[in-house]
Amino acid sequence: MDKKEPLTMKKGYITKPVTETNSHIYHNLVQCYEAEFSPITGKRPNPSGIFELDTHLGNDTIGFLLYIDDIPAGIAAIRCKECHSYEMCEFYVLPCFRKNSIGMQFAHTIWENHPGDWEIKQLHGAEYATKFWRKTIERFNNTAYTEESYNDQYWGVVTRQQFTLN
Repeated sequence: MDKKEPLTMKKGYITKPVTETNSHIYHNLVQCYEAEFSPITGKRPNPSGIFELDTHLGNDTIGFLLYIDDIPAGIAAIRCKECHSYEMCEFYVLPCFRKNSIGMQFAHTIWENHPGDWEIKQLHGAEYATKFWRKTIERFNNTAYTEESYNDQYWGVVTRQQFTLN
């Protein structure tokens, strides 16, 4: 599959890989993501009002944009580890689009196009994110997963789900 091609979800929804021509849209939306998580991470914007990013696209990390009726609605950043092994590093849907399982459909579309071993982590204090990921994984063909409290080198103690998609 050409990683530059859009991934169709359902009518009106499309997932596009981040490229040079749309990376500015990704960077705009990722600021919303950083701001939403700032009470948990303790991060503050710099004097220009910009949050420093923890995940940068390029090398082994690819990004996706979710569009709903041609409006940017969400982002995802995936680290491609060894062969067919992935980590969902960033995932965000704008609050005004959080209905009708849009985030779940966005994740499922990415997974359908990236079979293999997956890892997803949530920060301590983001229990709503943990609840979202449990439901999203389970509803992807009843996928079995393991979950543990994990001491991440960068974030400290996180909740981590791991699963394999064929």
